[in-house]
Amino acid sequence: MDAVRLIVTSRRALATGGGVPDLLTEVWQAQALAQAIGSRLALVGPPQLRGEATGLADLADHGIGVLDRTPLDSGEPRAARLTELGDTRACLMHLGGLLGDVGIALVGIACAADDEATYWSCVEAIDAADEARDRVRDMLRKLADREAAPPRREAV
Repeated sequence: MDAVRLIVTSRRALATGGGVPDLLTEVWQAQALAQAIGSRLALVGPPQLRGEATGLADLADHGIGVLDRTPLDSGEPRAARLTELGDTRACLMHLGGLLGDVGIALVGIACAADDEATYWSCVEAIDAADEARDRVRDMLRKLADREAAPPRREAV
Protein backbone atom coordinates (compact mmCIF):
# COMPACT_ATOMS: atom_id res chain seq x y z
CA MET A 1 0.00 0.00 0.00
CA ASP A 2 1.14 3.54 -0.71
CA ALA A 3 2.79 5.36 2.22
CA VAL A 4 0.43 8.35 2.10
CA ARG A 5 -2.64 6.09 2.28
CA LEU A 6 -1.17 4.29 5.30
CA ILE A 7 -0.33 7.59 6.98
CA VAL A 8 -3.87 8.90 6.41
CA THR A 9 -5.25 5.66 7.84
CA SER A 10 -2.99 6.04 10.89
CA ARG A 11 -4.01 9.66 11.43
CA ARG A 12 -7.69 8.72 11.32
CA ALA A 13 -7.18 5.82 13.72
CA LEU A 14 -5.24 8.05 16.11
CA ALA A 15 -7.92 10.75 15.96
CA THR A 16 -10.71 8.28 16.70
CA GLY A 17 -8.78 6.23 19.25
CA GLY A 18 -10.79 5.55 22.37
CA GLY A 19 -9.16 5.10 25.73
CA VAL A 20 -5.51 5.03 26.68
CA PRO A 21 -4.85 1.43 25.53
CA ASP A 22 -6.27 2.17 22.08
CA LEU A 23 -4.33 5.43 21.80
CA LEU A 24 -1.08 3.75 22.85
CA THR A 25 -1.69 1.06 20.24
CA GLU A 26 -2.20 3.73 17.56
CA VAL A 27 0.91 5.62 18.70
CA TRP A 28 2.85 2.35 18.42
CA GLN A 29 1.41 1.77 14.93
CA ALA A 30 2.34 5.32 13.84
CA GLN A 31 5.90 5.00 15.17
CA ALA A 32 6.28 1.65 13.40
CA LEU A 33 5.11 3.26 10.17
CA ALA A 34 7.57 6.15 10.60
CA GLN A 35 10.34 3.62 11.16
CA ALA A 36 9.39 1.69 8.03
CA ILE A 37 9.23 4.84 5.90
CA GLY A 38 12.57 6.06 7.26
CA SER A 39 14.18 2.69 6.56
CA ARG A 40 12.77 2.61 3.03
CA LEU A 41 13.96 6.17 2.31
CA ALA A 42 17.40 5.28 3.64
CA LEU A 43 17.61 2.44 1.12
CA VAL A 44 15.93 3.81 -1.99
CA GLY A 45 15.22 7.48 -1.35
CA PRO A 46 17.05 10.45 -2.82
CA PRO A 47 20.75 10.22 -1.90
CA GLN A 48 20.80 13.56 -0.06
CA LEU A 49 18.08 12.30 2.31
CA ARG A 50 19.51 8.93 3.22
CA GLY A 51 21.41 10.02 6.34
CA GLU A 52 18.41 11.89 7.73
CA ALA A 53 16.15 8.95 6.82
CA THR A 54 18.35 6.59 8.82
CA GLY A 55 18.09 8.98 11.76
CA LEU A 56 14.30 9.07 11.35
CA ALA A 57 14.12 5.27 11.44
CA ASP A 58 16.31 5.15 14.55
CA LEU A 59 14.23 7.79 16.36
CA ALA A 60 10.97 6.05 15.50
CA ASP A 61 12.45 2.77 16.72
CA HIS A 62 13.34 4.47 20.00
CA GLY A 63 9.76 5.79 20.23
CA ILE A 64 8.49 2.24 19.82
CA GLY A 65 10.91 0.89 22.40
CA VAL A 66 10.12 3.34 25.19
CA LEU A 67 6.42 2.57 24.92
CA ASP A 68 7.22 -1.11 25.48
CA ARG A 69 3.87 -2.02 24.02
CA THR A 70 2.82 -4.03 21.02
CA PRO A 71 -0.63 -3.65 19.55
CA LEU A 72 -3.13 -5.91 21.24
CA ASP A 73 -5.11 -8.17 18.92
CA SER A 74 -4.56 -5.89 15.93
CA GLY A 75 -2.92 -8.40 13.62
CA GLU A 76 0.20 -7.43 11.77
CA PRO A 77 1.50 -3.87 12.08
CA ARG A 78 0.06 -1.40 9.61
CA ALA A 79 3.63 -0.69 8.50
CA ALA A 80 3.89 -4.23 7.13
CA ARG A 81 1.50 -3.18 4.35
CA LEU A 82 3.91 -0.51 3.06
CA THR A 83 4.74 -1.37 -0.55
CA GLU A 84 5.73 1.99 -2.04
CA LEU A 85 6.65 5.48 -0.93
CA GLY A 86 5.10 7.35 -3.83
CA ASP A 87 5.99 11.04 -4.06
CA THR A 88 8.72 11.69 -1.48
CA ARG A 89 7.59 15.24 -0.68
CA ALA A 90 3.94 14.25 -0.14
CA CYS A 91 5.00 11.27 1.94
CA LEU A 92 7.18 13.42 4.19
CA MET A 93 4.58 16.16 4.56
CA HIS A 94 1.94 13.66 5.67
CA LEU A 95 4.42 11.87 7.92
CA GLY A 96 5.29 15.14 9.64
CA GLY A 97 1.60 15.67 10.37
CA LEU A 98 1.26 12.15 11.73
CA LEU A 99 4.24 12.62 14.04
CA GLY A 100 2.71 15.87 15.29
CA ASP A 101 -0.52 14.01 16.04
CA VAL A 102 1.48 11.34 17.87
CA GLY A 103 3.05 14.00 20.08
CA ILE A 104 -0.34 15.52 20.89
CA ALA A 105 -1.83 12.12 21.75
CA LEU A 106 1.12 11.31 23.98
CA VAL A 107 0.81 14.62 25.83
CA GLY A 108 -2.82 13.77 26.58
CA ILE A 109 -1.88 10.30 27.79
CA ALA A 110 0.97 11.65 29.93
CA CYS A 111 -1.28 14.27 31.54
CA ALA A 112 -3.84 11.62 32.46
CA ALA A 113 -1.32 8.99 33.58
CA ASP A 114 -1.94 7.47 36.98
CA ASP A 115 1.58 6.14 37.40
CA GLU A 116 5.04 7.58 36.94
CA ALA A 117 6.22 4.79 34.62
CA THR A 118 3.53 5.60 32.06
CA TYR A 119 4.16 9.31 32.42
CA TRP A 120 7.92 9.05 31.83
CA SER A 121 7.62 6.58 28.96
CA CYS A 122 5.20 9.02 27.30
CA VAL A 123 7.63 11.90 27.87
CA GLU A 124 10.42 9.91 26.22
CA ALA A 125 8.14 8.92 23.35
CA ILE A 126 7.12 12.58 22.92
CA ASP A 127 10.78 13.52 22.61
CA ALA A 128 11.38 10.77 20.06
CA ALA A 129 8.34 11.81 17.99
CA ASP A 130 9.38 15.47 18.13
CA GLU A 131 12.93 14.69 17.04
CA ALA A 132 11.62 12.43 14.28
CA ARG A 133 9.39 15.27 13.09
CA ASP A 134 12.44 17.55 13.06
CA ARG A 135 14.20 15.01 10.80
CA VAL A 136 11.20 15.03 8.47
CA ARG A 137 11.35 18.85 8.32
CA ASP A 138 15.07 18.71 7.55
CA MET A 139 14.43 16.29 4.70
CA LEU A 140 11.69 18.54 3.31
CA ARG A 141 14.12 21.49 3.45
CA LYS A 142 16.74 19.50 1.59
CA LEU A 143 14.21 18.59 -1.09
CA ALA A 144 13.18 22.25 -1.44
CA ASP A 145 16.82 23.36 -1.65
CA ARG A 146 17.51 20.81 -4.35
CA GLU A 147 14.52 21.97 -6.38
CA ALA A 148 15.44 25.65 -5.95
CA ALA A 149 19.05 25.16 -7.05
CA PRO A 150 19.73 26.15 -10.66
CA PRO A 151 20.46 23.19 -12.93
CA ARG A 152 24.13 22.48 -13.50
CA ARG A 153 25.49 23.13 -16.93
CA GLU A 154 28.16 20.95 -18.34
CA ALA A 155 31.30 22.49 -19.82
CA VAL A 156 31.31 22.57 -23.59
